[in-house]
Amino acid sequence: MADPGSRVALVTGARKGIGRALAEHLLGSGYHVFGCSRGDADWEAEGFRHVRADVAVEASVTALFRDIRQRAGRLDVVVNNAAVTSMNHLLLTPASSVEKMLSVNVTGTFLVSREAARLMRKQRYGRIVNVSSVAVPLRLAGQAGYVASKAAVESLSQVMARELAEFGITVNVIGPPPITTDMTRGVGKERMGRLVDAMAVKRLGTYADVTNVLDFFLRPESEAVTGQVIYLGGVLNT
Repeated sequence: MADPGSRVALVTGARKGIGRALAEHLLGSGYHVFGCSRGDADWEAEGFRHVRADVAVEASVTALFRDIRQRAGRLDVVVNNAAVTSMNHLLLTPASSVEKMLSVNVTGTFLVSREAARLMRKQRYGRIVNVSSVAVPLRLAGQAGYVASKAAVESLSQVMARELAEFGITVNVIGPPPITTDMTRGVGKERMGRLVDAMAVKRLGTYADVTNVLDFFLRPESEAVTGQVIYLGGVLNT
C-alpha cells in the first residue's frame, strides 16, 4: 500500500530494458511505482510492486488497475513503454506479426491510458507519457509494422491530449533513438550504424536521455505541454 499522499506511477514493460530504467528512475524521484509485464520481474526494490499483466488484453488491464486502486487509491503518472517489434522486409512479414505489434503497441497503450485517465480525472491531475521511436520519422525500412504501430501511438496520444486536457491530464510522447536493449541486440552493426548516421547526435541513446525528457513532461510547470512528440538524437532525414 502506498503511503497516503505519496505520488504513484505505473510503468508498463517494467521487467527489463528501458521500462526497468524508467521504473528505477521514478523510484529514485520519490514515486511509489507499479510495474507490469507478461512475465515475472527478476528485480525488486522498496516501493516497487510488479504485477503480471498483458496490456493487450482488456481483462488483464482492468485487473491491474483494480490492484492499483486497492493498494494506492490514486495514480499520478503512467508510462506506456510495453512494446514488441519485428524486423522483416514487408514481403516476408506475416500478418500475425503485424497483428501482435498493433495489439500490444497500440491497443495496449489505449487500454492502459483509458484506465489511467479514469483514475486520474478524480484528482484532476495526471501525466501520461507514451514511448514511440525515431523509427517513425526515419521511416525505417524493414520495420513497416512496427513503424505503423508507433505512428498510431503518436496520433492516439495527440487525440487523447485534447480529450483529457479538461481533467488536468497531459499526454506526451518520447521517441528514443536506438538504445542497447534486448529489442535492439538483433540489429546488425551496419544497420545500427546507418541509424546513428541519420541523426544529428552520432551515438546510441542512453537511459539518461529518456529519463531527462520524462522529467520535463512530469514537471508541475509542464501543465501546458501536451500532445507533443519529442524525438531524441536529432532526426535529420524527415
